[in-house]
Amino acid sequence: MLWWLLVFSTLGLRAWGGYLELVLEKTVPHGDSSWDKAQDKHLSEGLQDLLGNISQLIEKDKWGLSGVSTTVSRQQWGADAVGCSAQLALPVGFLVTHHVPGLDCHNQTSCSQRLRELQGHHVRNGWCDVAYNFLVGDDGRVYEGVGWNVQGVHTQGYNNISLGLAFFGASKGHSPSPAALSAMEGLISSAVRKGHLSPVYVQPLLVKGESCLSPQQNASLKEACPLIVQRSAWDAREAHCPKMNQPAQYVIIIHTVGRTCNKSDECRVLVQDIQSFFMDRLDSCDIGYNFLVGQDGIVYEGVGWSVQGSHTPGYNDIALGLAFMGTFSGSPPNAAALEAAQNLIQCSVVRGHLVPNYLLVGHSDVTNVLSPGRALYSVIKTWPHFRH
Repeated sequence: MLWWLLVFSTLGLRAWGGYLELVLEKTVPHGDSSWDKAQDKHLSEGLQDLLGNISQLIEKDKWGLSGVSTTVSRQQWGADAVGCSAQLALPVGFLVTHHVPGLDCHNQTSCSQRLRELQGHHVRNGWCDVAYNFLVGDDGRVYEGVGWNVQGVHTQGYNNISLGLAFFGASKGHSPSPAALSAMEGLISSAVRKGHLSPVYVQPLLVKGESCLSPQQNASLKEACPLIVQRSAWDAREAHCPKMNQPAQYVIIIHTVGRTCNKSDECRVLVQDIQSFFMDRLDSCDIGYNFLVGQDGIVYEGVGWSVQGSHTPGYNDIALGLAFMGTFSGSPPNAAALEAAQNLIQCSVVRGHLVPNYLLVGHSDVTNVLSPGRALYSVIKTWPHFRH
């Protein structure tokens, strides 16, 4: 059961702006308990500063570190036989770092015990092994997870293109120890030096926390929709478009091209601009998408579930058009945006707006456009129900 502690600014991601590509590509028209808030804020800010320092140190002396000083192999910590077999294509271009609270340990014996508990928890939840490639204990040791060459199961959409690393062992409400931070620094540097991680890697979501040994939530909680900003909240213009044939049969993943947005105020303005582009320039009855997703990790209602979009001729009446705001040819959306989109899809099924056996496709699979961009397309290929 995963929940966000914070989202870092993506390292190395480029910025895009303007609507020139909108016109050129013509994509738009087709186009175990919770911590209290104070503890969350304190831990998140602390990890952000400390992990930022790690990246700075690695950049200053990328090749000078001697690597990981103490590595505990799977055999040494008593792991059960590995059950994951999907291979990573190295070097990977993405690094994902999680934090696993509630597994207090301060030496190799206790950390090995807690890691065995974590592996058992992950396997009982249907995963093939412990979720991460490597874990760093609060004792300052690096513990081998599934290793360098095997895909973890840490972050949906990124497992096949990233290394998943995790801190564990710190007491609840505390940041990792200096020894753990130093070990993580050495681990990342070693990954780059040995060719497992690209020197120009991207960290799309940096610290994600996992309440790993807490009681399982009721299934009803999994049915909750992500935060959806309604049309009235972003000051949508009034419009009248044809109704959808519900439930929808397809989900079409699109990128809007042009600028993106990272803050909610920016995203509201961008949704307004996209609606105006459709209605004023393209003479459409409304904004072209059923829903839009910003890099703030929030879903914005376009025409909604029950109204046809104008994104893909021949599919508008039977498909939900889900658009990521921005251009995602070189780099994918951040993890907050990807998670929001996946939650919306699941919510659509639960609420009866989308058939359970829906097909998920990229925009370019059903019409002659470049959308949703190479980087985003590589991510959605790993999602459930994807069909080329």
